[in-house]
Amino acid sequence: MAQWPDSVEGSSLCSYAYSGSVMEKLGLGPDVLLQDNPKLIYARLTGFGHSGKYARMAGHDINYLAVSGVLSKLGRKDENPYAPLNLLADFAGGGVLCALGIVMALHERTKSGKGQVIDASMVEGIAYLSSFLWKSQNMGLWNRPRGENLLDSGAPFYETYKTSDGKFMAVGALEPQFYEQLINGLGLEPQKLPSQMSFSDWPEMKKMFADIFSTKTQAEWCKIFDNTDACVTPVLSFDEVASHPHNKERGSFLKNDHQEISPRPSPLLFRTPATPSSKRDPFIGEHTEEILLEYGFSKEEIAQLCFLKVIEFNKPKANL
Repeated sequence: MAQWPDSVEGSSLCSYAYSGSVMEKLGLGPDVLLQDNPKLIYARLTGFGHSGKYARMAGHDINYLAVSGVLSKLGRKDENPYAPLNLLADFAGGGVLCALGIVMALHERTKSGKGQVIDASMVEGIAYLSSFLWKSQNMGLWNRPRGENLLDSGAPFYETYKTSDGKFMAVGALEPQFYEQLINGLGLEPQKLPSQMSFSDWPEMKKMFADIFSTKTQAEWCKIFDNTDACVTPVLSFDEVASHPHNKERGSFLKNDHQEISPRPSPLLFRTPATPSSKRDPFIGEHTEEILLEYGFSKEEIAQLCFLKVIEFNKPKANL
Protein backbone atom coordinates (compact mmCIF):
# COMPACT_ATOMS: atom_id res chain seq x y z
CA MET A 1 0.00 0.00 0.00
CA ALA A 2 1.32 3.42 -0.91
CA GLN A 3 2.07 5.60 2.08
CA TRP A 4 0.31 8.93 2.46
CA PRO A 5 2.93 11.72 2.15
CA ASP A 6 4.09 13.18 5.45
CA SER A 7 3.73 16.65 3.99
CA VAL A 8 -0.07 16.43 4.04
CA GLU A 9 -0.46 14.77 7.41
CA GLY A 10 -3.42 16.31 9.17
CA SER A 11 -4.70 18.05 6.05
CA SER A 12 -8.31 17.92 4.95
CA LEU A 13 -9.69 16.18 1.88
CA CYS A 14 -12.90 17.31 0.28
CA SER A 15 -14.83 14.67 -1.66
CA TYR A 16 -17.48 16.43 -3.74
CA ALA A 17 -19.82 14.38 -5.91
CA TYR A 18 -23.31 14.40 -7.33
CA SER A 19 -23.33 10.62 -7.67
CA GLY A 20 -21.20 8.71 -5.20
CA SER A 21 -17.77 9.87 -4.11
CA VAL A 22 -15.08 10.85 -6.62
CA MET A 23 -12.33 10.02 -4.12
CA GLU A 24 -13.73 6.57 -3.42
CA LYS A 25 -14.07 5.84 -7.13
CA LEU A 26 -10.32 6.39 -7.25
CA GLY A 27 -9.83 3.89 -4.43
CA LEU A 28 -9.07 6.65 -1.93
CA GLY A 29 -11.91 6.23 0.55
CA PRO A 30 -11.59 7.02 4.25
CA ASP A 31 -10.98 3.41 5.22
CA VAL A 32 -7.87 3.37 3.04
CA LEU A 33 -6.49 6.81 3.89
CA LEU A 34 -7.17 6.70 7.63
CA GLN A 35 -5.10 3.51 7.84
CA ASP A 36 -2.13 5.42 6.51
CA ASN A 37 -2.86 8.53 8.59
CA PRO A 38 -5.21 8.15 11.59
CA LYS A 39 -5.12 11.93 12.08
CA LEU A 40 -6.58 12.64 8.66
CA ILE A 41 -9.84 14.58 8.42
CA TYR A 42 -11.82 13.28 5.46
CA ALA A 43 -14.75 15.46 4.36
CA ARG A 44 -17.45 14.00 2.14
CA LEU A 45 -19.26 16.91 0.49
CA THR A 46 -22.21 15.59 -1.49
CA GLY A 47 -25.59 16.84 -2.60
CA PHE A 48 -27.98 14.34 -1.04
CA GLY A 49 -25.62 12.85 1.51
CA HIS A 50 -23.48 9.72 1.66
CA SER A 51 -26.47 7.43 2.30
CA GLY A 52 -30.19 7.35 1.61
CA LYS A 53 -32.46 6.78 -1.40
CA TYR A 54 -31.01 9.70 -3.41
CA ALA A 55 -27.37 9.19 -2.39
CA ARG A 56 -26.19 8.04 -5.81
CA MET A 57 -28.55 10.22 -7.85
CA ALA A 58 -27.34 13.27 -9.75
CA GLY A 59 -28.58 16.68 -8.72
CA HIS A 60 -27.83 20.39 -8.58
CA ASP A 61 -28.44 23.26 -6.17
CA ILE A 62 -32.12 23.61 -7.11
CA ASN A 63 -32.73 19.91 -6.40
CA TYR A 64 -31.05 19.98 -2.99
CA LEU A 65 -32.96 23.16 -2.16
CA ALA A 66 -36.21 21.44 -3.17
CA VAL A 67 -35.63 18.34 -1.05
CA SER A 68 -34.63 20.48 1.95
CA GLY A 69 -38.07 22.11 2.00
CA VAL A 70 -36.59 25.60 1.70
CA LEU A 71 -37.42 26.08 -1.99
CA SER A 72 -41.14 25.91 -1.15
CA LYS A 73 -40.71 29.18 0.79
CA LEU A 74 -38.97 31.13 -1.98
CA GLY A 75 -41.01 33.05 -4.53
CA ARG A 76 -43.73 35.64 -4.93
CA LYS A 77 -47.44 35.17 -4.54
CA ASP A 78 -49.13 33.21 -7.35
CA GLU A 79 -45.74 32.38 -8.92
CA ASN A 80 -43.67 29.21 -9.02
CA PRO A 81 -41.02 28.77 -6.33
CA TYR A 82 -37.67 30.09 -7.56
CA ALA A 83 -34.10 29.35 -6.57
CA PRO A 84 -31.77 32.29 -5.78
CA LEU A 85 -29.03 31.34 -8.26
CA ASN A 86 -26.97 28.47 -6.79
CA LEU A 87 -25.90 30.26 -3.63
CA LEU A 88 -27.89 28.51 -0.93
CA ALA A 89 -27.23 24.79 -1.31
CA ASP A 90 -23.92 24.72 -3.21
CA PHE A 91 -22.07 27.45 -1.38
CA ALA A 92 -23.86 28.07 1.93
CA GLY A 93 -25.36 24.71 2.87
CA GLY A 94 -22.54 22.84 1.13
CA GLY A 95 -19.21 24.62 1.05
CA VAL A 96 -19.54 26.85 4.12
CA LEU A 97 -20.97 24.20 6.44
CA CYS A 98 -18.51 21.61 5.17
CA ALA A 99 -15.67 24.03 5.96
CA LEU A 100 -17.20 24.60 9.40
CA GLY A 101 -17.30 20.84 9.92
CA ILE A 102 -13.60 20.64 9.03
CA VAL A 103 -12.80 23.41 11.53
CA MET A 104 -14.81 21.56 14.21
CA ALA A 105 -12.97 18.32 13.46
CA LEU A 106 -9.61 20.08 13.58
CA HIS A 107 -10.51 21.54 16.98
CA GLU A 108 -11.64 18.16 18.28
CA ARG A 109 -8.40 16.58 17.04
CA THR A 110 -6.39 18.86 19.33
CA LYS A 111 -7.97 16.92 22.21
CA SER A 112 -8.24 13.38 20.84
CA GLY A 113 -5.34 13.33 18.40
CA LYS A 114 -7.61 11.47 15.98
CA GLY A 115 -9.07 12.34 12.62
CA GLN A 116 -12.60 11.53 11.45
CA VAL A 117 -14.97 11.42 8.52
CA ILE A 118 -17.37 14.32 7.84
CA ASP A 119 -20.63 13.66 5.99
CA ALA A 120 -21.64 17.07 4.61
CA SER A 121 -24.96 16.91 2.77
CA MET A 122 -26.12 20.00 0.90
CA VAL A 123 -29.77 19.10 1.58
CA GLU A 124 -29.17 18.89 5.32
CA GLY A 125 -26.80 21.86 5.28
CA ILE A 126 -29.31 24.26 3.74
CA ALA A 127 -32.09 22.89 5.95
CA TYR A 128 -29.99 23.49 9.07
CA LEU A 129 -28.91 26.91 7.82
CA SER A 130 -32.61 27.72 7.49
CA SER A 131 -33.44 26.73 11.08
CA PHE A 132 -34.92 30.21 11.58
CA LEU A 133 -37.69 29.33 9.13
CA TRP A 134 -38.56 26.18 11.06
CA LYS A 135 -38.34 27.70 14.52
CA SER A 136 -40.36 30.83 13.66
CA GLN A 137 -43.36 29.16 12.02
CA ASN A 138 -45.49 29.55 15.15
CA MET A 139 -44.52 33.20 15.57
CA GLY A 140 -46.76 34.41 12.75
CA LEU A 141 -43.90 35.06 10.32
CA TRP A 142 -44.57 32.19 7.90
CA ASN A 143 -48.17 31.11 8.57
CA ARG A 144 -49.55 32.64 5.37
CA PRO A 145 -49.15 31.36 1.76
CA ARG A 146 -45.85 32.02 -0.04
CA GLY A 147 -45.43 35.66 -0.99
CA GLU A 148 -47.86 36.96 1.64
CA ASN A 149 -45.59 36.91 4.69
CA LEU A 150 -43.39 39.46 6.39
CA LEU A 151 -40.08 38.67 4.66
CA ASP A 152 -41.06 37.02 1.38
CA SER A 153 -42.33 40.10 -0.52
CA GLY A 154 -45.72 40.12 1.18
CA ALA A 155 -45.08 43.23 3.26
CA PRO A 156 -44.93 46.64 1.53
CA PHE A 157 -42.14 47.70 3.90
CA TYR A 158 -39.89 44.73 2.98
CA GLU A 159 -39.73 44.91 -0.79
CA THR A 160 -37.86 46.34 -3.78
CA TYR A 161 -39.28 49.23 -5.82
CA LYS A 162 -38.45 50.53 -9.27
CA THR A 163 -37.33 54.15 -9.65
CA SER A 164 -37.98 56.55 -12.51
CA ASP A 165 -34.59 55.82 -14.10
CA GLY A 166 -35.21 52.07 -14.21
CA LYS A 167 -33.14 51.28 -11.12
CA PHE A 168 -34.34 49.92 -7.78
CA MET A 169 -34.49 50.73 -4.08
CA ALA A 170 -34.56 48.09 -1.35
CA VAL A 171 -36.86 48.69 1.61
CA GLY A 172 -36.52 46.82 4.91
CA ALA A 173 -38.35 49.03 7.41
CA LEU A 174 -39.57 46.29 9.74
CA GLU A 175 -39.52 47.98 13.13
CA PRO A 176 -42.16 50.70 13.82
CA GLN A 177 -39.57 53.44 14.34
CA PHE A 178 -37.93 52.59 11.00
CA TYR A 179 -41.30 52.33 9.28
CA GLU A 180 -42.17 55.81 10.53
CA GLN A 181 -39.04 57.22 8.86
CA LEU A 182 -39.92 55.39 5.65
CA ILE A 183 -43.38 56.94 5.62
CA ASN A 184 -41.94 60.39 6.25
CA GLY A 185 -39.38 59.99 3.45
CA LEU A 186 -42.15 59.00 1.04
CA GLY A 187 -44.03 62.17 1.94
CA LEU A 188 -47.01 60.32 3.40
CA GLU A 189 -49.06 61.19 6.49
CA PRO A 190 -49.09 58.30 9.01
CA GLN A 191 -52.51 59.18 10.42
CA LYS A 192 -54.09 58.72 6.98
CA LEU A 193 -52.64 55.21 6.49
CA PRO A 194 -53.75 51.83 7.84
CA SER A 195 -51.64 50.28 10.59
CA GLN A 196 -48.30 48.83 9.54
CA MET A 197 -49.31 45.23 10.28
CA SER A 198 -52.73 45.32 8.63
CA PHE A 199 -52.24 42.30 6.33
CA SER A 200 -55.39 42.96 4.30
CA ASP A 201 -54.11 46.42 3.36
CA TRP A 202 -50.65 45.29 2.27
CA PRO A 203 -51.46 44.83 -1.46
CA GLU A 204 -52.86 48.35 -1.75
CA MET A 205 -49.97 49.78 0.29
CA LYS A 206 -47.44 48.09 -2.02
CA LYS A 207 -49.12 49.68 -5.03
CA MET A 208 -49.01 53.08 -3.33
CA PHE A 209 -45.33 52.73 -2.44
CA ALA A 210 -44.51 51.56 -5.97
CA ASP A 211 -46.23 54.57 -7.51
CA ILE A 212 -44.33 56.96 -5.24
CA PHE A 213 -40.92 55.36 -5.81
CA SER A 214 -41.49 55.58 -9.57
CA THR A 215 -41.59 59.38 -9.39
CA LYS A 216 -37.89 59.90 -8.54
CA THR A 217 -34.54 58.55 -9.68
CA GLN A 218 -32.47 56.24 -7.53
CA ALA A 219 -30.03 59.05 -6.80
CA GLU A 220 -32.86 61.31 -5.66
CA TRP A 221 -34.17 58.66 -3.29
CA CYS A 222 -30.65 58.15 -1.92
CA LYS A 223 -30.49 61.86 -1.06
CA ILE A 224 -33.71 61.44 0.90
CA PHE A 225 -32.92 58.18 2.72
CA ASP A 226 -29.14 58.11 3.10
CA ASN A 227 -28.05 58.68 6.71
CA THR A 228 -31.55 57.88 8.02
CA ASP A 229 -32.86 54.80 9.82
CA ALA A 230 -35.60 54.17 7.27
CA CYS A 231 -33.74 51.05 6.08
CA VAL A 232 -33.91 52.13 2.44
CA THR A 233 -30.86 51.57 0.23
CA PRO A 234 -30.05 51.47 -3.48
CA VAL A 235 -29.92 48.11 -5.26
CA LEU A 236 -26.40 48.28 -6.67
CA SER A 237 -25.18 46.41 -9.74
CA PHE A 238 -21.81 44.63 -9.84
CA ASP A 239 -20.48 47.59 -11.82
CA GLU A 240 -21.55 50.06 -9.12
CA VAL A 241 -20.59 48.40 -5.84
CA ALA A 242 -16.89 49.35 -5.78
CA SER A 243 -17.57 53.05 -6.36
CA HIS A 244 -20.43 53.38 -3.88
CA PRO A 245 -19.28 55.73 -1.07
CA HIS A 246 -19.85 53.23 1.75
CA ASN A 247 -18.09 50.32 0.05
CA LYS A 248 -15.32 52.59 -1.22
CA GLU A 249 -14.60 53.93 2.27
CA ARG A 250 -14.33 50.43 3.70
CA GLY A 251 -12.42 48.99 0.75
CA SER A 252 -15.03 46.24 0.48
CA PHE A 253 -14.22 45.47 -3.16
CA LEU A 254 -10.85 45.05 -4.86
CA LYS A 255 -9.49 45.32 -8.40
CA ASN A 256 -6.81 42.97 -9.67
CA ASP A 257 -4.12 43.80 -12.22
CA HIS A 258 -6.68 43.13 -14.98
CA GLN A 259 -9.11 45.66 -13.42
CA GLU A 260 -11.51 42.87 -12.49
CA ILE A 261 -13.61 43.60 -9.39
CA SER A 262 -14.12 41.05 -6.61
CA PRO A 263 -15.12 41.18 -2.93
CA ARG A 264 -12.45 41.62 -0.26
CA PRO A 265 -11.98 38.49 1.91
CA SER A 266 -14.47 38.46 4.77
CA PRO A 267 -14.77 38.48 7.73
CA LEU A 268 -11.93 40.90 8.39
CA LEU A 269 -9.49 39.88 11.12
CA PHE A 270 -7.89 42.97 12.63
CA ARG A 271 -4.78 41.29 14.07
CA THR A 272 -4.17 38.87 11.21
CA PRO A 273 -6.02 40.25 8.17
CA ALA A 274 -5.94 38.41 4.88
CA THR A 275 -3.56 39.70 2.25
CA PRO A 276 -5.51 39.68 -1.02
CA SER A 277 -3.66 39.02 -4.24
CA SER A 278 -3.74 41.69 -6.93
CA LYS A 279 -3.11 39.09 -9.64
CA ARG A 280 -5.81 37.66 -11.86
CA ASP A 281 -7.38 34.30 -10.97
CA PRO A 282 -5.36 31.38 -12.38
CA PHE A 283 -6.70 29.43 -15.32
CA ILE A 284 -7.82 25.86 -14.65
CA GLY A 285 -4.72 23.73 -15.04
CA GLU A 286 -2.32 26.67 -15.17
CA HIS A 287 -0.18 25.44 -12.24
CA THR A 288 -0.78 21.69 -12.61
CA GLU A 289 2.77 20.82 -13.63
CA GLU A 290 4.60 22.85 -10.99
CA ILE A 291 2.36 21.53 -8.20
CA LEU A 292 2.84 17.90 -9.25
CA LEU A 293 6.60 18.45 -9.58
CA GLU A 294 6.61 19.88 -6.06
CA TYR A 295 4.91 16.71 -4.81
CA GLY A 296 7.51 14.47 -6.39
CA PHE A 297 5.99 13.47 -9.73
CA SER A 298 8.42 13.15 -12.61
CA LYS A 299 7.86 14.96 -15.91
CA GLU A 300 7.32 11.57 -17.55
CA GLU A 301 4.58 10.68 -15.04
CA ILE A 302 2.95 14.06 -15.52
CA ALA A 303 3.02 13.65 -19.30
CA GLN A 304 1.38 10.23 -18.95
CA LEU A 305 -1.37 11.65 -16.69
CA CYS A 306 -1.96 14.37 -19.24
CA PHE A 307 -2.10 11.82 -22.08
CA LEU A 308 -4.71 9.83 -20.12
CA LYS A 309 -6.65 13.08 -19.51
CA VAL A 310 -6.41 12.61 -15.76
CA ILE A 311 -5.05 16.14 -15.39
CA GLU A 312 -5.43 19.33 -17.38
CA PHE A 313 -2.84 21.80 -18.61
CA ASN A 314 -3.63 25.38 -19.51
CA LYS A 315 -0.45 27.36 -19.90
CA PRO A 316 -1.15 30.99 -20.84
CA LYS A 317 0.75 32.30 -23.83
CA ALA A 318 2.86 35.42 -23.50
CA ASN A 319 1.53 38.50 -25.28
CA LEU A 320 4.57 39.82 -27.13
